Amino acid sequence: MKTLYRYLIIAALTVATIAPQLVLAGNKDRSGQAGASELLINPWGRSTGWGNAGMARIKGLEGIWGNVAGTAFTKKTEAIFAHTNWLKGSDVNIFAFGFTQKVGETGALGLGIMSMNFGEIPITTASYPDGGLGTFSPNLLNINMSYAKAFSNSIYAGFVLKLISESISDVSAQGVAIDAGIQYLTGEKENIHFGITLKNIGPTMKFSGDGLSLRAFIPGQETQFTVEQRSEAFELPTQLIIGTAYDFLFPDDYRFTLAGNFTSNSFTNDQITIGGEFSLKDYVMLRAGYTYEDGIWNDIQEAEKINVSKGLSAGISVQVPLNKANGSSFAIDYSYRDTDHFSGNHTIGARISF
Repeated sequence: MKTLYRYLIIAALTVATIAPQLVLAGNKDRSGQAGASELLINPWGRSTGWGNAGMARIKGLEGIWGNVAGTAFTKKTEAIFAHTNWLKGSDVNIFAFGFTQKVGETGALGLGIMSMNFGEIPITTASYPDGGLGTFSPNLLNINMSYAKAFSNSIYAGFVLKLISESISDVSAQGVAIDAGIQYLTGEKENIHFGITLKNIGPTMKFSGDGLSLRAFIPGQETQFTVEQRSEAFELPTQLIIGTAYDFLFPDDYRFTLAGNFTSNSFTNDQITIGGEFSLKDYVMLRAGYTYEDGIWNDIQEAEKINVSKGLSAGISVQVPLNKANGSSFAIDYSYRDTDHFSGNHTIGARISF
């Protein structure tokens, strides 16, 4: 067991040393060359309520996005369905579903699916700039498969395999990526949390399909030829997140958690998030958070402002026990994220654990 702990410590130190070099290898001036930015969107209702600040203490299925090590806390089975009205007023919707299942005494398997729906968009061409040719609907789909394990009462770790698909009717791109995360729990009451996760590590993606081809005449020839345009490959938005959290425990099962993260983004600004969550016997949970990055207080028309988010987030969860003997429960989660020039991001989710 001591040898296992030694290997885990070596792995954590290796990630902490090498990962920043990988993540910071991105150039902010090349942000337009990154793709698959939907990987940066958290589709779940509980963790978004405090701006993902709880990465170090996240537990259950939502850890499949925040820190996969947290899925190892699954007691038996947990399932969530969530819907996000993204940038309300833009008619963009995100649907997410997932479940985690405990396997063995200390392991947990997880599956998470996120689909982004943009509605029906009119087809326009140079000859028909006003449309009239029908519509098309982009489809962004991420499938996440995870495994996490409790190596002791203090150390939890896991990984996620991501399948990425972006497509319209005649052009598509597919890719794969992995996440890895570690959580460390300590303190006399196990109320001190540390976490580190490296996300979206994978090869470049590239679009292909008939939509990149066209029929044209070549000067001097009498017949048409098929001309294919080459699509440039793009990189994935790698992230390194380091976080900590502290639980203030009070009588009658009241709890207040103060948490914070530092997020190093490969193509966009680095971020600092601070958040708090108040729990009343786990029946009602109130949370709020704030995410800061360079330029976030600037006007949306200024060059330094590259994020539509204003940084503020808030949320609430109401949880009802179904069977106190086995710890099963049903909960409704809601979160709001403030944005510029839209009416915010609204997420509502239903979860059941048993």
